[in-house]
Amino acid sequence: MKPIQAGLLGMGVVGSGTFGVLRRNQQEIKRRAGRGIEISMVADLDLARVRTLVGPGVEVVGDARAVIANPEIDIVIELIGGCGIAKDLVLQAIAAGKHVVTANKALLAVHGTEIFAAASERGVMVAFEAAVAGGIPIIKALREGLTANRIEWIAGIINGTTNFILSEMRDKGLDFAAALADAQRLGYAEADPTFDIEGVDAAHKVTIMSAMAFGIPVQFDKAYIEGISKLGAADIRYAEQLGYRIKLFGITKRRRADAARGTAEGIELRVHPALVPAKRLIANVEGAMNAVVVQGDAVGTTLYYGKGAGAEPTASAVIADLVDITRLHTADPLNRVPHLAFQPHTMDQAMADLPVLPMSAVLTSYYLRLRVADEAGVLARVTGILAAHDISIDALLQREADEVGGEGSTQTDLIILTHDTLEGTMDSAIAQMQALATVLEPITRIRKEELA
Repeated sequence: MKPIQAGLLGMGVVGSGTFGVLRRNQQEIKRRAGRGIEISMVADLDLARVRTLVGPGVEVVGDARAVIANPEIDIVIELIGGCGIAKDLVLQAIAAGKHVVTANKALLAVHGTEIFAAASERGVMVAFEAAVAGGIPIIKALREGLTANRIEWIAGIINGTTNFILSEMRDKGLDFAAALADAQRLGYAEADPTFDIEGVDAAHKVTIMSAMAFGIPVQFDKAYIEGISKLGAADIRYAEQLGYRIKLFGITKRRRADAARGTAEGIELRVHPALVPAKRLIANVEGAMNAVVVQGDAVGTTLYYGKGAGAEPTASAVIADLVDITRLHTADPLNRVPHLAFQPHTMDQAMADLPVLPMSAVLTSYYLRLRVADEAGVLARVTGILAAHDISIDALLQREADEVGGEGSTQTDLIILTHDTLEGTMDSAIAQMQALATVLEPITRIRKEELA
């Protein structure tokens, strides 16, 4: 059978990795796919460099639209990134009847609803395993492996840069700025690391997983996003003393209405640092590695771990999508695996309309650190405010003044772990505690997730 023809848009790190792995393992891939897969056309602005990389037999062009216009191309691989020209090219490829493989999480998180609707109408596939957690097959797990389950929640370490920084802060006692500098020097962080350290990259990924888990539209604009740039070395250290580690998590949960707890029905969609018990497997994911925990009603807890970035790990996911499309290329579109796991024509409208909850309506527990005057009555006033808001204390740690500020210090740190409470309630309590004259600095609040 004639090999299926693919056109590659963008020959950067992932594009080069994809081309190399496909060429190196072509016989194994052919045996799995049932026919050969060839990248016969590449679009990139650096024509000379790319021609050197791909060698003879592959057409190299500077205009991506030429790839889309080629009637011999069956699959377009979009590895340009971003939401500008990449969106136009993906929609043009779909309109031309081409299947699409992409690693572009930002594009799908922001414009996924439009893109998947266009693909369904045209009867083509959009595959995106590489868009979330690199080489970890989490998309296939959510879309196929866990289809028997009602997904309850997902929590993932899905940005390697931030996980590397937090690991450095914990292992070496570094502050954030020093750990970030290390990450940049070693190539784990970009020169401008904003998307990573402020949680935007993780939010793109958890938005996609949330849609697949719960059958809701992709709604990146409703995600709560908080990064790690304000974390202090002291909080990493105190968390360890309390039996926790701090990680940046992408979290999405199905929340039921509960009048007794004050919760509304909806979906939690959030990215922020969180304490997780050190005994959890995911708490021990270090360096630039990724991991995702999924809780299903039938299977229980499952953990997916591996490299979340890099040329060949991401290429592994891109090529897995190429193989899937090759296998299903001639299948009736209605019998293919749905883009977002749920069949669009059978989607439960009640679930589709389920709101993404505002952060004030999220129910979780908390780590609080207060820098306070070392004098009588401070602890009683703080705990009194928490009690007045019906916030129960799980653990409390008060440091010796000389340990915090040196000999003769008149300040100390008060560390409190709470039980579950609504974020809005905690906001009110923190505002009252912050107004106390004996609270000397802004209160540090980090959410706590048991993931049990």
